[in-house]
Amino acid sequence: MATDELAELLFRLRRAAGRTQEQQAAAVNAASGRDTMTRREINRYEHAENIPTNHTLAHIAVACGVSPEHLQREAAAARARRRMSTRGGGEDPDDVKRRTLLEGVIVGATVAAEPWERFAQAIGKGGKVDSTVLNTLVDRAGALHVSERQLTALELQGEVEGHLDAITSALPRAGDHERAMTIAGGETAALAGWVAWDLGDQHRAHAYYKVAMDCAEAAGHPPLRALALAYASYGAATPEKAAELLAQAVKDVRGPGNAAASAWIYGRLAEEAAAAGDEADALRAMDRARFAYDFADHTAEQAWVRFVTPYRMDSLTLSVYGQLGRQELAETADHAVDRLGMELPESGVVVLGDLAAALLRGGDLDQGVYVSRQFAAAAEARPNTMGRVRAQAVASRLPAKERELARHLQQFAA
Repeated sequence: MATDELAELLFRLRRAAGRTQEQQAAAVNAASGRDTMTRREINRYEHAENIPTNHTLAHIAVACGVSPEHLQREAAAARARRRMSTRGGGEDPDDVKRRTLLEGVIVGATVAAEPWERFAQAIGKGGKVDSTVLNTLVDRAGALHVSERQLTALELQGEVEGHLDAITSALPRAGDHERAMTIAGGETAALAGWVAWDLGDQHRAHAYYKVAMDCAEAAGHPPLRALALAYASYGAATPEKAAELLAQAVKDVRGPGNAAASAWIYGRLAEEAAAAGDEADALRAMDRARFAYDFADHTAEQAWVRFVTPYRMDSLTLSVYGQLGRQELAETADHAVDRLGMELPESGVVVLGDLAAALLRGGDLDQGVYVSRQFAAAAEARPNTMGRVRAQAVASRLPAKERELARHLQQFAA
């Protein structure tokens, strides 16, 4: 079959991203939020058997971090070539120029700079972008913040860095949407930093947190800085240093529309105070967290607060009460189990770990062992740093008859 410029472009973009056709289909599905793209359809596009619609091209562009407009122009040219071919016409005189542009697109998509460097260079460039693309990018940024429950850190890293590249490509053409896209990019960069920390790459995490805070300054959006500071607090050298970062984050989320963010950050502040042995400060911060959450709507505030569910707040409370040895621990754990109900297995590694430790510490051994098994399965399927920390805590409290489960969790923690 003769080479087609669009087919070649789609093939080379996929190869530049280091994906198989099946992985490319998954990336396009992730960008669209649907599950309709298949490996077979990707193969048809790359062999010029079919031309994607403009709607599909927008999602392919997001998945590959290139301009949707460019792909749509190439598709229009491909359709024109097909029409000319059916009429016996010759080659489009612009094809040579188009091949040259194709090389430029590939180079632009695979520039050697790190993702945070490419994104930092794109901030504040100006231009114009389609509102459909904007909404896709912004919605995807929010959805990534709840993906940790389904993806491992390595899987999430590819998704997050790929999305940051997509925003980087679109940002110079954001026009009137520049602020919204800068915020979405900052939210994505902050999450990339969190994932890098989870994988043990402190340098990469620091770089991502810095660019997220640069976005907060450029957009005049303090809650974005709070997000980066709160994520950074997990990697702080001491509880006191973490508390310093969180104290600034608290200031950044004051005011209306930030209740869910405020609840999470106060909960984190309570955790660190408990770790430092400051019971009074820990309980005070936890009370403020619960009070803020009474006014929160984690589905209607900033996109990234979607992970601040009632279950996550239960987890923070259990973590604080467990570290302090509070008598309210057992009752809070029972309440959390009742709240989760049938959703218990899908509630996330951190929530399950805190819940299992709380039940065991509170003396509910049967329920504690059951939840510990759920936690062990989730932690093994989606390994992360916080899961390993909790695995050690759970293993140390399992009854003697569960030595095999305890050994399994200790090996996982190591």
